[in-house]
Amino acid sequence: MRRISPLLAALWVGLLICPPALAQAVDTVHHEQQAVGQATADTAAELPGSGQSGGDEHGVATPQEASGQEAADDAAHEMEESHGHDAAVPPVWLVLPFIVLLLMIATGPLFYLHHWHHHYPKYAVGLGLFVTFYYIFALHDSVSMLHALTEYLSFIALVASLFIAASGIFLKVNARGTPLANISLLSIGAVVANLIATTGAAMLFIRPFMRLNQGRLKAYHIVFFIFIVANVGGALTPIGDPPLFLGFLRGVPFFWTFTQVWYVWLPTMVVLLTIFYVIDSRNRAVSTTEIDTGGRTFELQGTRNFIFVIIIVVSVFIDPNVFTAMKGTPLDLVGTYHLPFGLREIIMFSMCFLAFQFCNKEALHKNEFTFEPIREVGWLFLGIFACMVPALALISNFAASNAETLTTTTFYWGTGILSSILDNAPTYLNFLAAAMGKFGQDVNVALEVKEFALGLESWHYLQAISVAAVFFGAMTYIGNAPNFMVKAIAESNNVDTPSFVGYLVKYGLTILIPVYFVVWLVFYSGWVF
Repeated sequence: MRRISPLLAALWVGLLICPPALAQAVDTVHHEQQAVGQATADTAAELPGSGQSGGDEHGVATPQEASGQEAADDAAHEMEESHGHDAAVPPVWLVLPFIVLLLMIATGPLFYLHHWHHHYPKYAVGLGLFVTFYYIFALHDSVSMLHALTEYLSFIALVASLFIAASGIFLKVNARGTPLANISLLSIGAVVANLIATTGAAMLFIRPFMRLNQGRLKAYHIVFFIFIVANVGGALTPIGDPPLFLGFLRGVPFFWTFTQVWYVWLPTMVVLLTIFYVIDSRNRAVSTTEIDTGGRTFELQGTRNFIFVIIIVVSVFIDPNVFTAMKGTPLDLVGTYHLPFGLREIIMFSMCFLAFQFCNKEALHKNEFTFEPIREVGWLFLGIFACMVPALALISNFAASNAETLTTTTFYWGTGILSSILDNAPTYLNFLAAAMGKFGQDVNVALEVKEFALGLESWHYLQAISVAAVFFGAMTYIGNAPNFMVKAIAESNNVDTPSFVGYLVKYGLTILIPVYFVVWLVFYSGWVF
């Protein structure tokens, strides 16, 4: 029976890469990439000076730039029209498999734990296969599912590689868990998340955080760790969270995120840390963590694994949209060889193997490492990525059709609520496309994305979308990749964690929504600023 799930997964992949479906899908993807690349190249060629400039310092296009931009617009719109004929809008009922999967994730550990623990891969992949079959054979759209497969492979490559590499690093905090020590470690983890991504920071700090509070560790410790380190903390750089990196690939300047988000990020962090401090102060239990009075406050073992972590983070930037010289070369694997993964993913999967083989085994043992957390994340998100395709398509269609009526408030709450239960990266991109549509701009043209980010009237929309996509990822266990990973690691160490519904109701709706409401009230309602 245990072989059924891998066979179902193999069938899903096979459906997407077998001819003639693959030939049609990759040709469409290739033509899209060529159209976007040509549009950007044509625009850059007609601009005076550097191809990176997008107008004068006030974001106003010169006549020469406008001429080049018209050529880019024409090419981009031709690409959009051709893609529109290939991608059919799915029926609304096709979101039912996604809803069923979410309900099973919520109820399985509560009401049929033993059955769920042994059979969740079959349910996840089976529901994903149903959606895949419908797309390929009923909608005749293999492109959308191929995109889901490529996104899943990129997702699991990053999550798995950082999970294994960071698990080989043993961080010992020579202190006992107190409210002050806890908020100090959470603050450090939040800052580090912007350098090695929320996934990397979560994997590096979750075990030391649990050891720090040995003897007084409660469910709220795990929840606030997810809030702060695995989500909100990573809002300052494109490295921090996937939607921000997706924006960077599309043309948002790298340091734009920090300069435009820090003053929203900082008070939100202070409020969340204050709430945690109050709750933790009521915990009268004393930490039983052993203290080495002669040792340093922070001690590291297995530091060689930082090499693998750095390689993984740097490889994120190996993308044809970042290094334009790669386009059309053998390094541009997606565009040249039509493989469902690229050089970046090959490097990350290689780091999985190398980090495990050459890590400090004692550090791995001290971290009580097992493959179960990444196994659970891998199977469940395989089904999630497939089942959420129709939901994202319907959202994209709605946003494009109603872009003119959408306000900053709509973008903030819409992006946020959907990022709570859907992958926040494509949700971010869909709402970014809709917001740019209000200004007659195209998300597929890098110069227009940059102009949108720097525009005096448009930057606020991008800020609202960026903040919501990152912050609201903390609302549920599936809102962001490391959330479920942290939960799985805690449970593998016999730590009490709230159920899916308990997490949402007791913590998400009760703590996060009031905080995010204040963020909206101050920054996006128009009543304060």
